[in-house]
Amino acid sequence: MIKTSFADIWQTAVDKKGGEQALQTLLPVPKSIADLQAIPDDRWLSDMTRRVFQAGFSWKVVEAKWSGFEAAFDGFKPAPLAFMSDDDLDRLVGDQRIIRNGQKIKAVRANAAFVLELAQEQGSAGTFYANWPSENFVGLLELMKKRGSRLGGATAQYHLRMMGRDGFILSGDVVTALTRYGIVDKPPTGKTALNKTQEAFNQWMAESGRGLSQISRTLAATV
Repeated sequence: MIKTSFADIWQTAVDKKGGEQALQTLLPVPKSIADLQAIPDDRWLSDMTRRVFQAGFSWKVVEAKWSGFEAAFDGFKPAPLAFMSDDDLDRLVGDQRIIRNGQKIKAVRANAAFVLELAQEQGSAGTFYANWPSENFVGLLELMKKRGSRLGGATAQYHLRMMGRDGFILSGDVVTALTRYGIVDKPPTGKTALNKTQEAFNQWMAESGRGLSQISRTLAATV
């Protein structure tokens, strides 16, 4: 049992942000199951690629070049990208419309195959993500890290948040809050620490009726 209630966390965030209305405006609203299921597979691959390229790099530069990425990768249709040849990859490394990072370009091919696998298993990538239980969000992150390419760390967390899938982001402020409340003693990267984090979020979800995204943002607001 986690000692700190969500009510206490909420009140701390309210005090920090100057009132409930101010805090409420900061909270993300995830997409519904139906809306997630309706997202085409190419949009999942597109955003996945965007987050991979943003990792350790200037987000503004990636955003400024994104129309070039969409053109260079032919709209991110998973099937043709999953079967790109090495010659195709070499050509893309020389394409000035995109950021020419060979390893990240190669990850597009691997992640296209990953998205195709999800679609084959569940009908669409959107259906897969929509149906995954929030109570095991860390399991989803682990699966994406193992089956995808360069989707470890915060990359998958930001990808899912930007796509509207409910989930937490273990930002510096969130980790600071989790440490303060005795959930972890350092950024949770190992399985035990991540499971403790999930346990805390599950308790706060049951208590508050809020999802992972809103609890995550509330924790950040306490710092």
